Amino acid sequence: MSKPSLYFSNSQVTAVRLIWMTVAAILALMTVFPLLWMVSIAFKGAQESFSPALLPSAPTWSNFVYVLTEVPFIRYMLNSLFVSVTVTVVALFFHSMAGYALARLRFPGRELIFLAIFSTLLVSLPVVIVPLFIIVRAMGMLNTYGGIIIPSIFNAFGIFLLRQYYLSLPREIEEAAVMDGAGYWRIYWSVILPLSKPILSALAILFFLANWNAFLWPLTVASDQKFWVVQVGIANFKSEYSAAWNYMLAASTIVAIPTLVLFLVFQRQIMDSIKTSGLK
Repeated sequence: MSKPSLYFSNSQVTAVRLIWMTVAAILALMTVFPLLWMVSIAFKGAQESFSPALLPSAPTWSNFVYVLTEVPFIRYMLNSLFVSVTVTVVALFFHSMAGYALARLRFPGRELIFLAIFSTLLVSLPVVIVPLFIIVRAMGMLNTYGGIIIPSIFNAFGIFLLRQYYLSLPREIEEAAVMDGAGYWRIYWSVILPLSKPILSALAILFFLANWNAFLWPLTVASDQKFWVVQVGIANFKSEYSAAWNYMLAASTIVAIPTLVLFLVFQRQIMDSIKTSGLK
């Protein structure tokens, strides 16, 4: 009785590749199509918004002009930029220190502290939003940038990712610094941080994108329009102009541009962050 061949013919390999390429193309189309549809409606008039045609019959820039002139959308974007940059810079500073301490320093309760921090990943924002709102209100930080920024700084994901990265670094580098008389702060600042540039770059992109797209917490803590971020501004567009989808999607297109540019420029860093998140 002949044994089955463990090798495939060239025609079989070509057929398998063709199937996988077709599946990949379908998935890519499903991912890109909503973006194309958003841009299409952004260039359509109000009466043409729900037209099934992908290409607008008479493309117009009036939707973008209206969003940028008749609504304080520039203020919303500046608010989002300020919040995103501030949270990213401050979070990376504290997260890197916490990750280094949990990875390298030996002190009682270290594993218990890490477990407590890591367990917060299982708790979503809607679960804690009410007590968090009560705390922020008691501290007098409603309708302030501090009320939006401070609760967004601490994130267990960043601490976990940095801890895993620091565990992979060779201890010989720190031992050499100790022999030269460096203390913990000197080692962290002069040795660990320069070696952390790849993971910090990836985390900076992820933190910036997460806060640029933040909606629930800014909506909860800021009722004053001058503190609204872009996502809250777009949501208010919908409530105030319930039928003006062309304006809403024009605003969404403007908001999506910085995130798409960041992803295209720094996609390698984002992929590196996914690789380094695994245990080594």
